[in-house]
Amino acid sequence: MFDLISKHTPQNIKNDILSGLTVALALVPEAVAFAFVAHVAPLVGLYAAFIMGLVAAIVGGRPGMITGATGAIAVVVVALVVQHGVEYLFAAVILAGLLQILIGLFKLGKFIRLVPYPVFLGFVNGLALVILIAQLEQFKLKDETGKILTDAAGNVQWVSGEALWIMFALIALTMAIIHFLPKFTKAIPSTLVAIVVGTIITLGVGLNTSTVGDMASIQGGLPTFHIPEIPFSLEAFKIVLPYAVIMALVGLIESLLTLNLIDELTETRGQPNRECIGQGVANTTTGLFGGMGGCAMVGQSIINIKSGGRGRLSGIAAALFLLSFILVGSPLIEQIPIAVLVGVMFMVVIGTFEWGSFRLIGKIPPADTLIGISVAIITVFFDLAIAVITGVILSALVFAWQHAKHIYATTRTNRMGGKVYELNGPLFFASTQHFQEIFDPKNDPDDVVVDFKNARVADHSAIEAIDKLAERYLKEHKRLHLKHLAPECRQLLKTAGDLVEVNVVEDPSYHVAVDKKDFEGSR
Repeated sequence: MFDLISKHTPQNIKNDILSGLTVALALVPEAVAFAFVAHVAPLVGLYAAFIMGLVAAIVGGRPGMITGATGAIAVVVVALVVQHGVEYLFAAVILAGLLQILIGLFKLGKFIRLVPYPVFLGFVNGLALVILIAQLEQFKLKDETGKILTDAAGNVQWVSGEALWIMFALIALTMAIIHFLPKFTKAIPSTLVAIVVGTIITLGVGLNTSTVGDMASIQGGLPTFHIPEIPFSLEAFKIVLPYAVIMALVGLIESLLTLNLIDELTETRGQPNRECIGQGVANTTTGLFGGMGGCAMVGQSIINIKSGGRGRLSGIAAALFLLSFILVGSPLIEQIPIAVLVGVMFMVVIGTFEWGSFRLIGKIPPADTLIGISVAIITVFFDLAIAVITGVILSALVFAWQHAKHIYATTRTNRMGGKVYELNGPLFFASTQHFQEIFDPKNDPDDVVVDFKNARVADHSAIEAIDKLAERYLKEHKRLHLKHLAPECRQLLKTAGDLVEVNVVEDPSYHVAVDKKDFEGSR
């Protein structure tokens, strides 16, 4: 527990606690809304926000990042809840957490570094749009159960007339306070001030507008330990496993990309592998206490950072404040106007979106621009995990295509009259065709050397390409030699065995191809 407070001055403690309160107020409607999406009771979402936030803040690898129930997880689990019930959801959350712990223990979180910057930009911009679109739900008319109202023709009924103008006014007031207050003072988070002022005005004037309490009651007791009531059988495991795997991957992708975003905003560095373990412990604990699971939350994390929250204490405070709302503060919290929280989230959208990405158009390669736009669009219309994976694949293909053109050779004649090809560039699956086009077995002399001093054999496709080249020269009854192979290249050739039908020539005066101890032992 010492590291939770050891780096805190009294000023930092105050900032963390106040930012935690601000985050907790914004967490309530989000958790309730995501619970509705997942077809579970509001308290299931609120318990997830509390437990996930508390455990991840203590165990996770990114101080200042907020974890809770998220829309990405809610969308994944809705089919499981509808088809099999909420108990299967709890089991899936526990299993997803165990998988995340394993990913962290095997140190696979570092692979988030493989996400290229254009994909990261697309992720950030796509999530900003997702947050924006999610706020449009608050402009739809709903009944007491949270169900969206429709007319006789099945069309959605929207807030209109005086109620709509009141919403616009409260949204504008909230955004104005958040934007302008920091120019005068930063003693209190502007977001917290905006929520309090908007609520006081609404209650004082008696404005007729939707509040948190209109979504659902958030009153409840402490979460209790609960082992999921499902059959401990192979059939149940087969039902739960696919959802658990998807939850684990989606949760980690969103969490680790959020970690990178917070790293960038705070100019500090989090610990990806520890965060994987933290998310796993949080999900496992949540499943055992009746929560729907979750992951890092971009919007709330940015609210926390912008409000001055930097340490683990901010996440702990947010979770504890949320619990106090559930236990004793629900009558007050349920009076907060939804429009005020929509205004808060609109400011999150403005702060999240990378507006500078527009200035990059025309200044960066068109492929990078296309990848960033594609990731953003897929994030909005499909799924975050699909968007990021697609972006990484597209980036890899672009990289491979570009580097396939980088292999070339210069030629010379050695003192024995043989032809030497001095190869330059990487030899891998994408460059093998161009590699074959470099050579001319029919017109080359009887003795040919391929010098790999400035080249590297990268994969099995490269081995196949060398084997094919050897066959071409054998058909012409000519000898082919390989020279200056790096140790990793030699290992590939040795592994390939009979596939490579060539002589490996090692120059004793040039030691790229041999280890130092091997060279010294041969002298």
